Amino acid sequence: MNRLFLLWRRPFTSLLAAIVGCIAPTAIAQPGDSVATISVAAPIDFNQATEAQLDGLRGVGPATTRRILQAREQRPFSDWADLIRRVRGIGPAAAASFSAQGFVVNGARYAPAGDAGAALSQGR
Repeated sequence: MNRLFLLWRRPFTSLLAAIVGCIAPTAIAQPGDSVATISVAAPIDFNQATEAQLDGLRGVGPATTRRILQAREQRPFSDWADLIRRVRGIGPAAAASFSAQGFVVNGARYAPAGDAGAALSQGR
């Protein structure tokens, strides 16, 4: 009885954690954080992604998944520009969306062509 009273006096999150069983969140947003800055899971590389992982991407349907897998069978993607060039239906906007969803190409997140880092990584 006394313990229940103490739980009731705690903030709602503590009460909820006690009821749920103290499940720790994988990421906690801080004031001012955008959705893109919160990392929840390890990045998934397009060169190793399974068909199910590709199908789970927002903006990728079965046809695009097939095109990605077919292009990857020929040879792995060297960078985002290579992926965009070889897979019809994927452009800079889609690449930015996929990167924001946690996908990478050879460990690199998408950087628009106007970024200095992207120009250097492409040998310009």
